[in-house]
Amino acid sequence: MPRDGNAAHTVPTGVAPVHHCAMPLIDRRLFCRSTAALIGTSVLARRLSATPEAATVPLGRAPELDDIVCLHDAEIAAQALIPESSFIYIQSGAGEEVTLRWNQEKFNEIRLQPRVLQDLGDLDTTVSLLGRRLAMPLLFSPTALNRIAHPEGELAVAKGAGATGTTYILSTGANTSIEDIKKVATEPIWFQLYLQVDSQFTFDLVRRAEAAGAEALCITVDAPVAGARNRTERAHFRLPDGLTEPHLVGVKQRDSVANLDRVIPVRQTWKDIAELISFTKLPAFLKGITNAADAAMAVKVGAAGIIVSNHGARNLDTQPATIEVLPGVVNAVEGRIPVLMDGGIRRGTDIVKALAYGARAVLIGRPYLYGLAAGGADGVAHIQRILRKELRMAMALLGRPTIASIDRSVLWPER
Repeated sequence: MPRDGNAAHTVPTGVAPVHHCAMPLIDRRLFCRSTAALIGTSVLARRLSATPEAATVPLGRAPELDDIVCLHDAEIAAQALIPESSFIYIQSGAGEEVTLRWNQEKFNEIRLQPRVLQDLGDLDTTVSLLGRRLAMPLLFSPTALNRIAHPEGELAVAKGAGATGTTYILSTGANTSIEDIKKVATEPIWFQLYLQVDSQFTFDLVRRAEAAGAEALCITVDAPVAGARNRTERAHFRLPDGLTEPHLVGVKQRDSVANLDRVIPVRQTWKDIAELISFTKLPAFLKGITNAADAAMAVKVGAAGIIVSNHGARNLDTQPATIEVLPGVVNAVEGRIPVLMDGGIRRGTDIVKALAYGARAVLIGRPYLYGLAAGGADGVAHIQRILRKELRMAMALLGRPTIASIDRSVLWPER
C-alpha cells in the first residue's frame, strides 16, 4: 500500500483551507472519524482492535493544492487530515524501518552527470508499455482501502489517473470494485492479485477482472506472511465499520497467520504462478521480485513483466532498497520482458535514476495517497503533475530530450 517515510512531521500553522475538495471539510472530518482506522495496504495485514482515542484524533484543514510544491509537502498535509493511527499505518514499515529509510536514502547516494548545450527540442516524457502510450514512465501502485484517506477512495484515484494519463493498478483489497472503477476510468486499469488458499476463488477473481476490462494482472509474490510491523501494531488497527472489500466477499481463507506462538505462511510456489499465468488471458506482471535468480524464473514461467519491489519496506526489514537491486534484476532479464520498480520514488530525479538503471517505468503508492487525502482526485493528479514537472526539469538539465535518451551515462561514475 503506501510507501516510505520514517520520522513524524509537524504541520505548519496558518495553512489555507482548500476550496475545491470533493466533499466539504466537515463531511470529511465526520467520515474520517467514523472510519477510525486503516486495515492497510496489504490484504495480509493483521487486524487489530482500535482504541476510542485513536478513532477521534483531531483533524486539520486541507491546504490549497498550489501550496503543495513537492511530495514531502503532500505527506505533511496528509498527516493533518488523516486520523493519527491511520496515517501511521500508511507511512510506516517493518521492524526498525531500516529498509523504509534506505528506499529513499539510496537514491540520494546516486549522483547525476549533466550535459550542457544539447539540442533539447520538445521534451518528451512518453513511454510505451504493453502497447499503450503512457504520458510518463509512472504508474499508480496497488494500495488497499483508499477510503480511509478520502471518502471517494479508489474512485478518486481512478479519476486522478485519468486526468494525467496514468495507469492505475487496483488492489484486491480495494473498497471499490473493479466494475465500479471501470465506470469512471479513462486510462488503463490493471488488477493486483493475491493468490488465495482457495485456488478456485483465485481463478474466479481473475475471470472477473478480465470480464471487467482489466488490461493486465499484477500478481504479488513477496507476501506469504506480513512482516513485523511494530509501529503499525502499536497503533491498534481494526477494519472500520462500513468499509468492505468487494473483491473478497465469500473468501474462505486469505490471510496468513502470525502471532506469538505460530507463523503460518500462505502456501504459494512457482508452480502456482505458472498455472495462473497459463490460465489468464491477461499479461501478468510479478510484483515483489528483488533477486536475480527469481527474475530469471519469472521469465521462465512466462511473466509479461517484473515489478522490482520490497512491498514498500513493509515486510522484510534490512533487505536492500529497490534501487540497489534493480540493476541485478535488469541484467538477469536481459531485455526479454519489461522491468518496473517501486519503492522510495519522491522526486523526478529518482525516476531518472531508475530509468538509467534499466527500469521501463516506476510506480508510486504512498505519495498518491497523500495527494488523495489533501484533495481527492485533484490531489492525486497534482502528485503526478509535480513528478512530471520535476522529470522534465531533470531531463533538460541533463541534456536528455526523451525517455529513450536516458541511460547509464546520466549517472556520475562511482567513486
